[in-house]
Amino acid sequence: MPAFLGFLGVLAFSFTLPATRVAVEELDPTFVGIGREAVAVLPAALILLFTRSPWPTRRQIARLALVVLGVTLGWPLFSALALQDLTSAHSAVIVGLLPAATAVAAVLRAGEHPSRGFWLATAAGLVAVLVFAGTQGAGSFSTGDFQILAAVALAAIGYAEGGTLAREMSGWRVICWALVLAAPLTIPIGTVAAASSDLNASGDAWLGFAYVAAISALFGFFPWYAGLARGGVAKIGQIQLVQPLLTLAWSALLLSEHISTATIVASIAVVASVVATQRTRVTRSSRPPLVTSRQ
Repeated sequence: MPAFLGFLGVLAFSFTLPATRVAVEELDPTFVGIGREAVAVLPAALILLFTRSPWPTRRQIARLALVVLGVTLGWPLFSALALQDLTSAHSAVIVGLLPAATAVAAVLRAGEHPSRGFWLATAAGLVAVLVFAGTQGAGSFSTGDFQILAAVALAAIGYAEGGTLAREMSGWRVICWALVLAAPLTIPIGTVAAASSDLNASGDAWLGFAYVAAISALFGFFPWYAGLARGGVAKIGQIQLVQPLLTLAWSALLLSEHISTATIVASIAVVASVVATQRTRVTRSSRPPLVTSRQ
């Protein structure tokens, strides 16, 4: 069941880059990235209200702040900015590092000690991505490459913290409270971005925005955080291995993007590196985790 829940989350998120790419072709990227979170606040607040969910404790709010930083602000904004210049297929290769990044965030947060092999495999995946990005950019890295790398790093933090927090307040409450707590930032920023943008976009652009607002920002996290909480962040996080491959398929089928041989090779290299991280040994420290979890 945890693996199935994790797969449902990955399936939902695999459409995020293509949907965002379609949206930012006609809509302001800040509006797409932050506006989607502002739109998702209303259903999130209604869900919390109708289920009479208790307010999070002060300690939980501090941890929710990391979720907000990672998946409510960081990932949507930086990925939307990156997709102004990058194709979703190109971005999918770099996002292939997300499983390893999530595992790193999880083991660091839990006070575990990965073996040297874990770090070597993770470094190999990073090198594969950097080589790919550099060769695709005529020997240099584009601003979009750095933006999508920043999105990956922040998403990993949000996934790891949200997945562990979901063990005590359930996954759907985690993302709903994250959206509500971020509202004082997302609503003003999204409103200003909307007011200063040309919203006369096509139906396809608005459909892409609707998808990332409803699924990528909110409902996709329901099965995803539930799977991470039940099966373990590092373990279930590796289901993301299939996400770049799914995104490449959607990019080709829905956007007619050309999938080059270099893209496929780089994707396979990233998948291989993350698989290797899961075959290495991780020992738990005797010291307490970075953030303790008390019921």
